[in-house]
Amino acid sequence: MPAAVFLSMRKNFGWTLPRTTVSLGDRTVIMGILNVTPDSFSDGGKYVDLEAAVARGKQMEQEGAGIIDVGGESSRPGSSEVPLEEEIRRVMPVVESLAKSIGIPISVDTYRSEVAGRALDAGAQIVNDISGLRFDGKLAATVKEREAALVLMHSRGGRLELHTQPPMAQPVAEVLDGMSESIQRARAAGIGASSIVIDPGIGFGKTAAESITVLKNLSVFSELQYPLLVGTSRKSFIRSIIHDNFEARVWGTAATVAISILNGAHIVRVHDVSQMRTVADVTDRILKS
Repeated sequence: MPAAVFLSMRKNFGWTLPRTTVSLGDRTVIMGILNVTPDSFSDGGKYVDLEAAVARGKQMEQEGAGIIDVGGESSRPGSSEVPLEEEIRRVMPVVESLAKSIGIPISVDTYRSEVAGRALDAGAQIVNDISGLRFDGKLAATVKEREAALVLMHSRGGRLELHTQPPMAQPVAEVLDGMSESIQRARAAGIGASSIVIDPGIGFGKTAAESITVLKNLSVFSELQYPLLVGTSRKSFIRSIIHDNFEARVWGTAATVAISILNGAHIVRVHDVSQMRTVADVTDRILKS
């Protein structure tokens, strides 16, 4: 497919945050993953210490991240729900410290309205919700009240059944329908269209084959007319393809990042910021040629 056709798939947007507007479409935005959890599938335990977490956030900004996404509960296969108080204990000190020490927006990776509200009050500007507003009926109002930005991710099932869903007959159509429903929830709550980004939820309620199908057909989701975020970093569908080791996961992620951008992704959510900044910049340059 000619590069000019790829380029037409990525429309320019201005993503409205409480204190800034993020330009999406000209240059891919890197969302750096900062898991402050002991059990995340790839980096669990590395940043549970406040000093280590803040240092990593600063490092990712220097490496080219445009957003830092702070998460206090792992959503990996087999993970269990963390008590509200524990999620708050993990997330809040990191958000508070980073808000004073970095110049890029902070996102909080949570589906809970109370965690989101506290993080937004402490300086975060984005809520990254893996449930697409399905888990907490108060979350949309929390986002609306604080004029925050919102990432709506597609997933299926309840919190404990995210990774035990039956196969989908038509993965692309079902994900498209699910994201449309999440958008409708957000808009019905009064959240502005310019505050919303959508995420097809690679690996969530999807087999490896389904994740690959969704990734291959990302351009379909551009029909919804919202910016697109894609998170593939080190996920199990990549590990199902490669001879698994750390280096191979990084290279496998790099391939999926390039494919995501070519098929319309505006934001890529990754662990390896420096490497994926390079991949994104080269891919962006090819698109512009």
